[in-house]
Amino acid sequence: MLLKSSCAFGALALTLAAPAFADRIELGPRPAYLISQMTDGPLKDKLASCSDMEPVRSDFSIGHRGAALMFPEHTAQSYRAAALMGAGIVECDVAFTADKELVCRHAQNDLHTTTNILATDLAGDCTTGFTPAQGDAKAAAECRTSDITLAEFKTLNGKMDAANAAATDVAGYMDGTAGWRTDLYATTGTVMSHAESIALFKELGVKFTPELKTPAVDMPFDGFTQADYAQKMIDEYKAAGIPASDVWAQSFNLEDVLYWINNAPEFGAQAVYLVELGGDFNEQDKATWKEDFDALKAQGVNYLAPSMNMLLTDAHGKIEASEYAKAAKASGLKLISWTLERSGPLANGGGWYFQTAKDALHTDGDYFTVLDVLAQEVGIEGMFSDWPATVTYYASCMGKGTN
Repeated sequence: MLLKSSCAFGALALTLAAPAFADRIELGPRPAYLISQMTDGPLKDKLASCSDMEPVRSDFSIGHRGAALMFPEHTAQSYRAAALMGAGIVECDVAFTADKELVCRHAQNDLHTTTNILATDLAGDCTTGFTPAQGDAKAAAECRTSDITLAEFKTLNGKMDAANAAATDVAGYMDGTAGWRTDLYATTGTVMSHAESIALFKELGVKFTPELKTPAVDMPFDGFTQADYAQKMIDEYKAAGIPASDVWAQSFNLEDVLYWINNAPEFGAQAVYLVELGGDFNEQDKATWKEDFDALKAQGVNYLAPSMNMLLTDAHGKIEASEYAKAAKASGLKLISWTLERSGPLANGGGWYFQTAKDALHTDGDYFTVLDVLAQEVGIEGMFSDWPATVTYYASCMGKGTN
């Protein structure tokens, strides 16, 4: 099977700095590979019939931290790769530095696993320096964006998010990338401020889904309150002239979402409340759900983003929409989910993201099976993916969320 506009990604790694390729989409070989692994049936036949299509950019396809399956997350290279794969929306997780500037990092305290900070002179500024593994004690470190200034942050190199807890030195600790990922494109990982990501996404012709991260420090931070933090993120879109209709601001903190609804209502209308399962959650048992869908809707929340395992079940021997998903939709909430292709090969059951449907997963082709259930039965508005080409292929073939 050949995919139109699907050159291999060897050529991609490199010249991703320029031009922007805003009007060009390349899917590479992975969608075809996943389709080849599917169990024979109508879905496989439908997806295979689209092999010669011209892919189109789709808001249904959301680049999770860019294209983090193979590129260092939240770097210019990862973002450009996601756009080239047809993502209509791309994510910058938003943390803040010591000088209260906003930057793209998945967590305020992940620099030790997502950058080369431990191999630089800035290692001495980390909240907790590197300690080697010894006996039963694992190697550890903690480096926060709030430990350094924006100027210092910009000197770092992004790497694949990983650490080797058995390491006895810094080099070994930084060398922990999973075997099903790659360090091939990790030699250059250009980290970005939030404002720089806005400019880049605008250049690439994609929309925006920033996530305000829960601080690792007590708030207020040197007078910087949580409300200041939430407002500053929105203000950077206003300063860049980005229409609110192109922005889906996210947070796991309901108070952040309500802040936007009440203080920046044009952005609050598309604010996304992120939730994940915890405790004794059962996707089929309402008594275990912590969310009150009707109450959320009454407070002005329009978008809910549960992890995939909350929206799926295999209670009847096949992957299908969970009762949780059906109830959320019945309350009028629009659903977005996360994160496809973050767990590696599905032969092991797909890991945490698929724990409520793992018994119905058989091959890597079931990535498309899961996506189809989420799209058709659950009715999600968009799908976060570590490799947006897969979701773009599906969306282009099925006519989902195309721009």
